[in-house]
Amino acid sequence: MLTIYLTRHGETQWNLENRLQGSKDSPLTEKGATSATKLGKRLKDTHFSAIYSSPSGRAVQTAQYINAHQPAKNTPIITIKDLQELHFGEWEGKTKDEIGITENQNNLGRHNNTPNHRTEFQNFWEEPHLYNHEPHQGESLVAFKQRVETAVRKIMSENLNGNILIVTHAVVIKAIMSFTMDIPTERMWDGPFIHGTSLTIIKWDGNQFKYEILGDTTHL
Repeated sequence: MLTIYLTRHGETQWNLENRLQGSKDSPLTEKGATSATKLGKRLKDTHFSAIYSSPSGRAVQTAQYINAHQPAKNTPIITIKDLQELHFGEWEGKTKDEIGITENQNNLGRHNNTPNHRTEFQNFWEEPHLYNHEPHQGESLVAFKQRVETAVRKIMSENLNGNILIVTHAVVIKAIMSFTMDIPTERMWDGPFIHGTSLTIIKWDGNQFKYEILGDTTHL
């Protein structure tokens, strides 16, 4: 039996500023570091044979805080590129307001060819199956979900039993839930909300997935 412990990175500076991070990065805030430490303390009696992380600094930092409370304190942290957050293209580093602003203002004499991304941003969160990544040069949800599933299944093939930890991102966790719970893209954002350093525990017996905990934050 393989038990997968799954968490999202702690709060970052861009989270506070309401900026979309995606493949870009910003450091953990003091709260983010504290939350990761609290999760590490919660898991201090759980021995992980391996810790897998997105290569983004915010995820690696979170993994390190958790690892500091492991019994051996030297569990290997393995970064996997395909666990990185969805790439949002031109939206990355911008606030929601900046993404939704219409800049076709000829009277200003600038940005008159800049598309208004309000519709696609709304589609992403409300009708994800209709989301079009191309106008802002992002990553398609189809390709994203496939790369995440491939990465997780490879991790599973290398760990047939025991406990492993995966530290990644909110949309990645939703993608993992999609294939392990057979959730279609149009229902991808169904609850629960994946908070920073929340804990999800999945059991895999070689045939089926069983969720023990989903997005739990009692340690916070």
